[in-house]
Amino acid sequence: MKKIALLLSISLVFASFSGAVYAEELVPEVKSAYLIEPTTDTVMYEQNADTRLQIASITKIMTMLIIMEKIEAGELSLTDMVTASAHAQSFGGSTMFLEAGEQFTVSDMLKGIAVASANDGCVAMAEHISGNTDAFVELMNKRAEELGMENTHFVNCNGLDDDVDVSEAYSTAQDVAIMSKELIKHKKIFDYTTIWTDSLRNGKFLLANTNKLIRNYKGATGLKTGSTTKAGCCLSATATRNGMELVAVVLGAPDSDMRFSSASKLLDYGYSNYSMVKMAEKGEPMGTVTVSWGVEKVVPCEADETYNVVNKKSEPQDIEKSVKMKNRVSAPVKKGDKLGEVTFSKDGKTLKTVDIVASEDVAKKGFFRILADIIGGIIKG
Repeated sequence: MKKIALLLSISLVFASFSGAVYAEELVPEVKSAYLIEPTTDTVMYEQNADTRLQIASITKIMTMLIIMEKIEAGELSLTDMVTASAHAQSFGGSTMFLEAGEQFTVSDMLKGIAVASANDGCVAMAEHISGNTDAFVELMNKRAEELGMENTHFVNCNGLDDDVDVSEAYSTAQDVAIMSKELIKHKKIFDYTTIWTDSLRNGKFLLANTNKLIRNYKGATGLKTGSTTKAGCCLSATATRNGMELVAVVLGAPDSDMRFSSASKLLDYGYSNYSMVKMAEKGEPMGTVTVSWGVEKVVPCEADETYNVVNKKSEPQDIEKSVKMKNRVSAPVKKGDKLGEVTFSKDGKTLKTVDIVASEDVAKKGFFRILADIIGGIIKG
């Protein structure tokens, strides 16, 4: 029995080691790679992450980001009709086979771009938004600059690079992660990037997602593939498991299978070795504060924002939490008034301070009610 227990213990030890992939051995077969948790900007793995490379249809992440931001700003609607031009029709490669004069909704255009990587769909949307593709590309580069994508320059809206040199059109794995992180803030995009198969033109034109991880990787949510002779096979892969979202970028894989297997390795590494720890959640109850002269004696309080920490499983968390709140406030109290704060620190250094705010309004008592309370107190006394 003791021998069995010993063997079991040894097995568990080896299993724990085999589950932790050594980062330097992850994806040597690709030119560049990057793995992050986007809400905390935790970098879990990087490999030549700031090397300028061509990124093929990964470019379409920026095109989709601008579309989503225009929708959120109210300048565009998913139901708006987009008319394809002869210029859009002229584009080959991955397409949705637009014909000049043909109309699709913005939603269907997004479907074509996200699922089928439609080069013609990108051009049609660029012309719809900016009037012409040159103006749209200027918008793309301006947005990249705003996001801090210091090693990125776009020359078109779809990533075709037959006549383009890497000195003209380029990005990096790190910059691709930045724009991917920005795009997935718009959760509506997952309605399109998670489609495995669908159709357009009343079922006459079938769509199949170019991102095979959508079907083959647990928790996959997107995001975009890219492939040209110059760029090789590329992928920005997003996934969510156990409350943790990851972005894995692979550039310059030698073939399509390798990009998917490499992205899977990156994601597996992240989920095997890291976990998301919720330190504070927006709206989380944080106790009460006494209210003087209020219609209510206390006001409930809550955390004003969410704060998560990505923790490496092999390391102790050791994060200290310190809460400071007012003992008493005077009415009136407005919802959102700051009444305290909770501070998270590690090794004596402050990591984050989250405000504690009033969860609701507390009105001030009227004069006669205050007078009645005073008289009532005297009588009881």
